[in-house]
Amino acid sequence: MPIAVDIDVMLARRKMTVGELADRVGITPANLAVLKNGRAKAVRFSTLAALCEVLGCQPGDLLRWEAEDPAGG
Repeated sequence: MPIAVDIDVMLARRKMTVGELADRVGITPANLAVLKNGRAKAVRFSTLAALCEVLGCQPGDLLRWEAEDPAGG
């Protein structure tokens, strides 16, 4: 998928666990793991805003675009 999710980077910078972030954002740890591992098909703007508020960052700190491998890999 061409959108990479860097939540784990921000968690490390903030010395925060997935469980703590999920609790503060108001989503389940399982749903946060789906997003963090790049398996989510969509993210609500309200969830993205809550993540940014709790982590003290911008959406671009959590999401970035990567070109897909033209060979399909």
